Amino acid sequence: MNQEKLDDILFKQKSIQIPYFMLGLRSKWKLEYPEFIMLMYLKDRGKHFPFNPKEIENELSLPLKEVMKLIGNLQDVHLLHMETVKNEKGMVEDFLCLEDFYHRYTESIVEEIKKKDISNSGVYELIEKEFGRTLSPMEVEIIRAWLEDGFHEELIEEALKEATFNGVSNLRYIDKILYEWNKKGIHTKQEVEQKRLHHKKQEKETAEVFEYNWYEDDEIDE
Repeated sequence: MNQEKLDDILFKQKSIQIPYFMLGLRSKWKLEYPEFIMLMYLKDRGKHFPFNPKEIENELSLPLKEVMKLIGNLQDVHLLHMETVKNEKGMVEDFLCLEDFYHRYTESIVEEIKKKDISNSGVYELIEKEFGRTLSPMEVEIIRAWLEDGFHEELIEEALKEATFNGVSNLRYIDKILYEWNKKGIHTKQEVEQKRLHHKKQEKETAEVFEYNWYEDDEIDE
């Protein structure tokens, strides 16, 4: 066999993708290497897919008994579970569901990002408390970007208050507030408070103008 044909065969072989971050989770989740490899193989199939043990046996070159044992071990540590579903023809099929794995994986990523930004972890916790839920990795990255762009923790807190006051629990809304303030040269909590006081004063003056009894004033002039 020439090199060209050999390369073609090698590069067309399926591969198992293992993120570096997952290597650290293997020990944290106390997974043996066979279980870890099985999990990495399954994660590339998606979150929910038909369970075909013979296919796994062939692709991983494992005895069927070993395949079933590893699947059982991963179920025991709550990284996947089996579901029985009726297909369109009314036939019963077994499906593997990896939603538990992806949920724990996402939580671990968020925890890792927070550890790296430990000095600003109060911002993450405050927003999670206000939103009443755990932040997604994307949301954590948005907050991290604010901090890297120089927005102070107290300014982010003020933007959060503004969003809450307007009934919005959305980071994109807070993002818009922060960048609007930045355009107007507002960079501190004190400057935000001054802006609010100025706004209230303007509202009061406007209200006083409209409450003035212009009709009675005209009668006096006559």
